[in-house]
Amino acid sequence: METKPIETICIMGTGYMGTQIGLQCASYGYTTWMIAHSENSLKEASQDQIKELDERVRNRQITEDEKKNILDRIHLTLDMKEGASNADLVIEAVPERLELKRKVFANLDQICPGHTIIGTNTSSIRVSKIEDATNRPDRVLNTHFYPPVWERPMVELMGGTKTSDETIERVRQFAHKIGLTPIIARKEITGFAFNRVWRAIKKECLHIVDNGVATYEDEDRAWMIFTGMPIGPFGMMDMIGLDVVKDIEMVYYNESKDKSDYPPKFLLDMVERGELGVKTGKGFYTYPDPAFKQPSWLRGGKT
Repeated sequence: METKPIETICIMGTGYMGTQIGLQCASYGYTTWMIAHSENSLKEASQDQIKELDERVRNRQITEDEKKNILDRIHLTLDMKEGASNADLVIEAVPERLELKRKVFANLDQICPGHTIIGTNTSSIRVSKIEDATNRPDRVLNTHFYPPVWERPMVELMGGTKTSDETIERVRQFAHKIGLTPIIARKEITGFAFNRVWRAIKKECLHIVDNGVATYEDEDRAWMIFTGMPIGPFGMMDMIGLDVVKDIEMVYYNESKDKSDYPPKFLLDMVERGELGVKTGKGFYTYPDPAFKQPSWLRGGKT
């Protein structure tokens, strides 16, 4: 199969992660197509990207001309064929549901050129559960990014049962070119190399709160003081989206059937109420001004 340089990127999905991945690619000079399911999703993605670039201009990280050039490299569309038919690398970033991802991969397989590599930004699903939805199992892999992409500059790469070494190497080199450190999982495992560790932290934090051992606020305070990070596990779950957190936990539960892997009821109730975190304005905290950003909060004081 012809090897072609990775020049044109397609991001399938314009949610929280897809929007950031697309901006990262365009910021490093790549022509980037972004495909969404609705005009509203495209509009929100574009607004979020412009907001981030405006912040960089204010901080003198980039100039107005550089901002314009980045935006000029980003192309938004609702048409999968328009967005993916010339892509050298597609990164799928749709919701954490296996059958949806398999459907997207099957459609991309029909549209993309033969040389195109297709990656999935899933937080937990092994690409081996998706690969046979395509006719190119040697050119599919897990590509898991961390938000905010520009503040946590790494991407986990993991192949399936037939992913070629060349595919991993090409995407490893691409990761370096967009300013990220590639973390390689050398064998398949649900959750990959580092995200599995982060998931264990999420799981324990959720169960500590569910069992009444501590409040989510105190768990976050302890984490922030111990690590020096500006946000704790529950704040990070709000960023990810509590519906996504629930879906990830269900991946682990469906694989293990261990009831300790099942998401706690209070999380399910929050999702049912539509309290999904940053994207809905309310999760564990209220946004856009969450309590944990107040100096007195970290010391256990009232906001």
